[in-house]
Amino acid sequence: MAAPHQRLEFLTEDQPQRKKVRRRLKDFSDGSKKVRLALNIGSILLGFLLWYLITLIPSINTFLASPKQVFAALLSESAANGRYFKDIWISLQRILIGFGLAFIASIPVAFLMGWYPRVRSIVEPWIQFFRTIPPIALIPLVILAMGLGEPPKYTIIFVAAFLVMVVTIYQGVKEVDKTLIKAAYTFGASDRDIFWDIMIPASFPFILVGARLGMAASLTTLIAAELTGTTFGLGARIQGAQQFMDTSIVLLGIITIGIIGFMLDKILLLIEKRLTRWK
Repeated sequence: MAAPHQRLEFLTEDQPQRKKVRRRLKDFSDGSKKVRLALNIGSILLGFLLWYLITLIPSINTFLASPKQVFAALLSESAANGRYFKDIWISLQRILIGFGLAFIASIPVAFLMGWYPRVRSIVEPWIQFFRTIPPIALIPLVILAMGLGEPPKYTIIFVAAFLVMVVTIYQGVKEVDKTLIKAAYTFGASDRDIFWDIMIPASFPFILVGARLGMAASLTTLIAAELTGTTFGLGARIQGAQQFMDTSIVLLGIITIGIIGFMLDKILLLIEKRLTRWK
């Protein structure tokens, strides 16, 4: 009985066993809410700390105000006849009106481009052409055509948001799974049924993503829009402070625009999650 046992030990030593390595599936979720919130808060605090430390250098503090100086500017602007909050309200109105008009216009244009090849062939070259032109380059023409009132500001924001959203939504229409369309045709579905029951639901996530990108484009174009001549607004306040080298007011305006954009994006993201639970 000893021979078989020795033979077994010999084979075990001569042929090492392969170790099976278990790999964990990559987690693409957002993770724990508490951990995410803690990391977000820590990141913000670290950013403010770095900002404070950098502004301790005198040569940098000449063009970059410290957090303390920006906070003092916030208090002075808030106390000065409510100028700060008036600027926020006026700029927010311009953003929402320009974005809202662009959102309403971009959806039918994008679906027409995706549904009808001839419409796509006519419209797409112009969309791509104007998409490469910065909105600020259109300001002289817009002023000559509309004057210095509110319509030029809405127009500049509209153009920037519309071009971004129409391209994004059109891409969603174009990427609809063709297998679903073929299956629908097999069961005798009409073009109208395919449009309402397949094209729109499949493109809906792209519409919401386009809305987020369009809102970001509206915010980044706000400064350019308020170059068309205005007294109130965050962009106008930043430009006025720049002429007097008041970097605390400039930074206050920039941070305010960033906070507004962050909040609006979170609102759109919440809407997206609630309306796309079926995904």
